[in-house]
Amino acid sequence: MDVKSIDYFIFVPAYNVESTLGEVLCKIEESVLARAHVLVIDDGSRDGTAQAYDRFMSSCVENAESAENARNLKSHFEYFKFEQNCGYGAVVKKGLAEGIASGAAFVACLHGDGQYPAEKLGEFFAEMENCNLDLLQGSRHAIAGDAKRGGMPLYKRVGGAFLTSLENLAFRVKLTDRHSGFIVYSSRFLKTVDLNRLSMSFDIDLELIAIADARRFAIAELPIPTRYADEKSNLNVVTYGMRVLRQIWRRMLF
Repeated sequence: MDVKSIDYFIFVPAYNVESTLGEVLCKIEESVLARAHVLVIDDGSRDGTAQAYDRFMSSCVENAESAENARNLKSHFEYFKFEQNCGYGAVVKKGLAEGIASGAAFVACLHGDGQYPAEKLGEFFAEMENCNLDLLQGSRHAIAGDAKRGGMPLYKRVGGAFLTSLENLAFRVKLTDRHSGFIVYSSRFLKTVDLNRLSMSFDIDLELIAIADARRFAIAELPIPTRYADEKSNLNVVTYGMRVLRQIWRRMLF
């Protein structure tokens, strides 16, 4: 990866997101993009995710004011594809490793399915810088009623609230939405983590938060809107819940 000096590294987990990827990338603010490198990580998609990325890039080039601007814009984006589906944990590990290697001060995870607000990245990066944070998570429950208004299914609202309340008993920092995947990390924190030992599944986010909490890094949250459509989740709720309980048990023991 040949990346010029950047402040922000944004990786985009993408699995069968043909219908949403272009819109997600378009919502990244120009002021953020000017200081960032964006890596789309395709986890072996079987739909037209790669073609959606190509269409987005073609549109960027066509709308650029000059050939130089087009080349500059293209240099901020990169696409990587696993030949087969490796799982969310593998995607996050790849994104974090590339983010550390880029030399960026902050690394953000932005899902390609449109569930999280790309337009909020600027606010999150500013909060990281201004408050000297190491982990900043977007919360869909920080404002009462937002999750319901945003279409989050009842079982996810109830289950998430229950698990979060248990986690808050075990962890130092109290959060309102520990299961949101919209997270910005400092490279300062990430460099202390052995990525190879992290989970290959959806609970990798929980592991990272647990590590940051145990090592007393600065953790905070900001409210984000809830966005649920008709997308199909690849998350096994029961398995995920058991993994969460395992994280709580480990924290209470150690």
